[in-house]
Amino acid sequence: MTGIRVGTDSTKLPGSLSHDATWVIERAAGLGLDGVFFRDILDLSPTLDAGELADVAAAAREHGLYLEAGAGKVNPFAMPEDPTTRRLGDGDWLAGMARKLEAAAGCGIREVWAATTNYQFRLTGLRACDRFRTDVSWPQQLAATARVLTLLAPVLRDLGLHLNLETHEEISSFEVVRLVEEAGPDAFGITFDCANVVVRGEDPVAAARRVAPYTRQTHLRDVVLVPNRHGIGRLVAPVGAGVIDWESLLDALAAAPARNYSIEGVFPGMEEVPGTEMSLYLDDPEWRASHVDLTDDELAWSQRHAAAQGAGSAVREERLRARVTDAAATAFIVDSARELRRRLTSRAPQRTVAG
Repeated sequence: MTGIRVGTDSTKLPGSLSHDATWVIERAAGLGLDGVFFRDILDLSPTLDAGELADVAAAAREHGLYLEAGAGKVNPFAMPEDPTTRRLGDGDWLAGMARKLEAAAGCGIREVWAATTNYQFRLTGLRACDRFRTDVSWPQQLAATARVLTLLAPVLRDLGLHLNLETHEEISSFEVVRLVEEAGPDAFGITFDCANVVVRGEDPVAAARRVAPYTRQTHLRDVVLVPNRHGIGRLVAPVGAGVIDWESLLDALAAAPARNYSIEGVFPGMEEVPGTEMSLYLDDPEWRASHVDLTDDELAWSQRHAAAQGAGSAVREERLRARVTDAAATAFIVDSARELRRRLTSRAPQRTVAG
């Protein structure tokens, strides 16, 4: 596979939360990365100042880095938890979102991240995932999200942007595909997170094949699956250090529009954030009933890998759950990028040199 650039999601890069976007770009360049995926366009300029946005875009160009950004959540039941978009529109959420999208277009960003809702990391159990809220059902949340996408579509088409819904922790790849197909692939796409689909019981390779036609952005990392008190625990690991079949996954992604592959690392200090390990609640009928598209055959992928944890696995699990230092978080990104590039290079057609 040629023409692929490997960069990082900004949120997991140590130092990104205490420095501005230009610092993040310079840090990524210094680590030998090809680009930065910022979760929110407000990370480039908290006020969407045109001059600040232009400076960040210029810094990315100077270093030869790709620049991507996000626009926030598009599920109206999740919006109150982050009022920044509504504030941008003086109380009008749609106007605020339009401002974000216009700002992205103004600094040359054409692929814009979005997600449906949240994961409540400081809670535990099934209800930590917004899919299992009791005040509003998941089908109602999906229907409300679809209506919002319909409202955003004209703005996206006018600006020539794609709003790319992530395969986030709470939503299945089947559901994301349906949202994109119904709202229109000319204005919407998918941000494929290969670790999140596992939380929904999916085989990441099968999920990659489902979403590939619409995948325009990525979050890539590996996973380790272990038995836990809920059923199966999903832990994240650097690319190549887990159980994902990367050869087959990259085969699937080769057909995708995405040409920027962003590593999503781990938060430094993660032991202070309960819920970093996400569970598949296999013995809970509510959990299984919620996944109407998921076949038992596909779910067996997670069950097989969790069951395969053998001698020495306890030490490995303890290491993956341990508090992450800045050095370890940086190494996660750098090591993942190196391994991903190695695999991409090995897949590139070899030229035959004439004798």
